[in-house]
Amino acid sequence: MRPRPDPAGPGQESVWSFPRPAIAQPCAAHVVIEHRGVVIADSRASVRTLETSHPPSYYIPRADIIPAVLRRAYGSSFCEWKGAATYWDVVVGDSVLPRVGWSYANPTPGFASLRDHIAFYAGPFDRCSVDGETVVPQPGDFYGGWITSAFAGPFKGVPGSHGW
Repeated sequence: MRPRPDPAGPGQESVWSFPRPAIAQPCAAHVVIEHRGVVIADSRASVRTLETSHPPSYYIPRADIIPAVLRRAYGSSFCEWKGAATYWDVVVGDSVLPRVGWSYANPTPGFASLRDHIAFYAGPFDRCSVDGETVVPQPGDFYGGWITSAFAGPFKGVPGSHGW
């Protein structure tokens, strides 16, 4: 059952106008990740993925991420659109955030722009922001979208949304 989209306000995008299958597009928004007083990532050159009912996931160029904090994590997964995903831990001092990032070393042709970029779940970090606004993590324990006031929902991941 498809839910009723929330009305989009001025300057908002409705996640219900996003395409399916998903797409990737360049994004000039200022994306920042902070944890334990360290700026983990700071970028104005991310790639955002858009998919119906999902807030965007932001893939940050590796060059805009502090390399010393990344550690390859166990496991992998497969996305029908993007290909095989690799997971990343983030290590800041004695703090380890397991499997908080994912990337596609060899993405499918439609998602080639994701090569050498990493996306992160917002929830485990002290602060993730887009253009200065602190994001709210997409609901659920699987999805990695970042919710800001720029997007109208409802967002996949809430109870009862599995079939959206």
